Amino acid sequence: MLVINDDCINCDACVSECPNHAIYEPDEEWSYADGTNLSGSVTLWDGREVDADAKNEPMSDEFFYIVPDKCTECKGFHDEPQCVSVCPVDAIHVDEDNPETEEHLLEKKSLMHG
Repeated sequence: MLVINDDCINCDACVSECPNHAIYEPDEEWSYADGTNLSGSVTLWDGREVDADAKNEPMSDEFFYIVPDKCTECKGFHDEPQCVSVCPVDAIHVDEDNPETEEHLLEKKSLMHG
């Protein structure tokens, strides 16, 4: 999964590049349904049941953030993460503490986009 660090200058270049709508502005609530085919009660890949339409608390109030459950590193859409390629300050990187396999990233993509 990808994360945005505190080098972020809140330029918003990354937001429109994300095919999963996984990137949000500081203080913006998020949902699984945003930009995906998910709606209503959904069972995620790890067995959790969520309301895809429910709004969730923002994950940052200082800079843009990526919802880990929605990030697929653009697998199945592009050859490389589009947010990383457009970030002018290199504030987006792979979270080395939480690596994900390509198989898992594609499983998330399949769930969100059918």
